[in-house]
Amino acid sequence: MKLLITGICGFVGAHLARRWVEAGHQVIGIDNLIRPGAQLNRDALKGMGVKVLHGDIRMASDFEALPSVDHVIDAAANPSVLAGLDGKSRSRQVVEHNLLGTINILEYCRRVGAGFVLISTSRVYAIEPLAGLPLVVSNGAFRLDESKPLPPGVSAEGIAEDFSTRAPVSLYGATKLASEVMALEYGEAFGLSVRINRCGVLAGAGQFGHAEQGIFSFWLHSYCGRRPLRYINFGGHGHQVRDALHPEDLYRAIELQLRSSDSALPRVMNLAGGAGQSMSLLELTEWCERRWGRHTIGSDPGGRRYDVPWMVLDARLARDALGWRPTISLEAILGEIADHAESNPNWLDICLN
Repeated sequence: MKLLITGICGFVGAHLARRWVEAGHQVIGIDNLIRPGAQLNRDALKGMGVKVLHGDIRMASDFEALPSVDHVIDAAANPSVLAGLDGKSRSRQVVEHNLLGTINILEYCRRVGAGFVLISTSRVYAIEPLAGLPLVVSNGAFRLDESKPLPPGVSAEGIAEDFSTRAPVSLYGATKLASEVMALEYGEAFGLSVRINRCGVLAGAGQFGHAEQGIFSFWLHSYCGRRPLRYINFGGHGHQVRDALHPEDLYRAIELQLRSSDSALPRVMNLAGGAGQSMSLLELTEWCERRWGRHTIGSDPGGRRYDVPWMVLDARLARDALGWRPTISLEAILGEIADHAESNPNWLDICLN
């Protein structure tokens, strides 16, 4: 196969590129290199023979000279739920990166007849019903209170694909949801293969850890380096829960999608670690304490916009349709990140510059 990866110098894009090169496929990529640390991945990929082009998906002209490929993997985005509101980016920039950029990619796919895979997000799911889920605290973490009625699309397995996506979902979530709709419409209108993967928290060594994006990596690197950390919102106790997925398992799922000729394969799937690979911040701190000793964690009980107490994705649809399930455990993911943190004590200085 010949593949184009947008955002190829990011954490996910770079991992996918390396794996497909190792599998003998031809990979090219485009990246605007604005993310601190992206140059490290660019150099490594070029050393593997990957053609990495400096370009911006917001610019339609940057696609004009690209060669034809079989599939495009869209891993380019401003991935922060606070994008457009955090003072680091503006609302128009979020829309241009995450929606208009997708449209430019889809136009390229239409022109060359390429399949399209969108790396989407759990943040397309509606915030108000997520914030109102019946929860109890058990062993330092929020858990679903299954003795009370649950909204449609929620079970002990997590949030399923039919959970509400009504606003508000954040500017970030709205641009990704709109990108999903446009991708599906392009697929129907022009006969393109379209796959949309709603991912939970992706985590592993080498991630450019940010509190709003790569919380597992950010927390472990910060704890290992004895940097300030604090529990924010929900009383400041660290009970909020997320699941984790290694990019290797994402790669395996996309490989199955690209190789499937089943026209009935669901076009929208959750890809995530699920309930079995979920953990609260307090539990994550306890893991860190066992490895590195005690470190004081601050507390900020005040609210933070768009935050939700429990976000675990139900990936049973991918399991049933693809025969896929995560193979890299949460314990292995955390160990990999911890090893990287110990070997790269200045990592946060690079990626948070």
